[in-house]
This record gives sequence, structure tokens and C-alpha cells, in this order.
Amino acid sequence: MTLAGLAALSLAAGIPAAQAATIAVLQGLDKTTARVSRFDAPVDQSVKFGTLVITVKACVKAPPEEPPNTAAFLEIDKVQPGETNNVVSKQVFSGWMFAASPAVSALEDPIYDINVLDCKSETAAAPSKGPAGK
Repeated sequence: MTLAGLAALSLAAGIPAAQAATIAVLQGLDKTTARVSRFDAPVDQSVKFGTLVITVKACVKAPPEEPPNTAAFLEIDKVQPGETNNVVSKQVFSGWMFAASPAVSALEDPIYDINVLDCKSETAAAPSKGPAGK
């Protein structure tokens, strides 16, 4: 479902339109090392996590006056070396992930777990700096 489709669905259900964001905050778990990493993934830009290449297509968040509900549409590819030094890419996930219910739509991979934590705008991503130092 596209972002426009999600907005139309929310309006039809009488729910205020979700707020689109430009950055998805994701959490990745590498099961072999037990390392958890939190990272930002800008919409329509690919980011790497281990052998995964994650592309966020949309990230929406409920308005502050509504119950917390954040969702992101992700496309996840697994990159592996192939024969004669070629790189083989295989799509392992494509769909919406929900922060409040990660088990509803999850990546099924023996090595990695990916979860959506939040959506934020680029303006909120960089904290303002104080006055120049003395």
C-alpha cells in the first residue's frame, strides 16, 4: 500500500491522516554476534546492515494526539558473493513493518532481525547547537 493509500484508508476510517516522515529509525540484531544496532534510514536511500541492504519507501507516524502507531514500508535485499566475483542480490522482504506490532510483518532471516522504532523528519534529526565556545 502506498503512502497515499494509507492516508486515504485512515481518512475513510475516520482517523486523522498520518504524518509522513523522511527518516525511519530502525533497529537491527545480528544473531551471530548478539549485537543490536540502532540506525537511521532516509526514505528512498539504501543503507547497509551486515549483508542486508535496506531501502525505506515510506515512513508514517500517527499524530501526537493519537495512540502511538508508526509504520514503515521496507524493501530488504540480501547481498552475497556469487560465482566469478559477481555480487548476487536477493529480495528477502518487501512490505510494511509496524513498531507497535513487530510480529505482524517481520523479516524472516536466520542471521538478522530488523525492527521499526520510529519515524522522524529531517529537521528534527539534527539538534541545534548552542552559541560558539569561549
